[in-house]
Amino acid sequence: MAHRFVRSLRGTLNYLALQHSKPVSNVFQSSSRTYVAEMRKSAFEGNILRLIRNEIQYELDRSPPFQPTSEFNAFKVDERPGEQWINLSKKFGENEEIKVEVTMFDGSLPIKKAGDIATEDDVQLHITIIVDIFKGEDNDVLEFVCSAWPNSIEIRNVFTRGHNRIKIQPYMGPGFKELDDELQDSLYDFLEARGINDELAEYLHQYMKNKDKTEYIRWMETVKSFVEKTS
Repeated sequence: MAHRFVRSLRGTLNYLALQHSKPVSNVFQSSSRTYVAEMRKSAFEGNILRLIRNEIQYELDRSPPFQPTSEFNAFKVDERPGEQWINLSKKFGENEEIKVEVTMFDGSLPIKKAGDIATEDDVQLHITIIVDIFKGEDNDVLEFVCSAWPNSIEIRNVFTRGHNRIKIQPYMGPGFKELDDELQDSLYDFLEARGINDELAEYLHQYMKNKDKTEYIRWMETVKSFVEKTS
């Protein structure tokens, strides 16, 4: 390696001396600096690759991701690889279509434990879900903005909109908890009949926990591939 490098360097020096009439010592110093810079770059990228490979292996050994089911209680699940959300959809009755957009975890609340010191695991993770209920192309869409906690669904807003969401800031009605208690219960029953319930919340938390792991490993693999190509 060293002999090949010296021979190559000598050829480069001779060529540069003939073409540019520069002192050999200056060219040698410049080439040496370039060689050292390349070696440092290679070592730096090699360290990045080592760390990424170790992290991928650690995640796979600790809790490897699994292939989730593509259906749940008549909902068909669109995994949307590489994105931060998923879609669910199904038919209901003769003329309803239900579509659900689900984020990855986007918030949390601490779990209070008397006398214990809180840790990062002592939290309830939060997922936002948007439920759209369609009744034909000529009708508005009834939209529910909800929170999915580990074992419960919480409605935050209910409103109607057009099919294409043209309005940037539509009027979303009053806060759900401002509504009459009986009306609140009726709207929960409305969603429950369509499969938007506590059982779905539990399923989504398991699904998104797995997706979070899968997307993290996919991200590391993408970064590793890029660094390998530039090394």
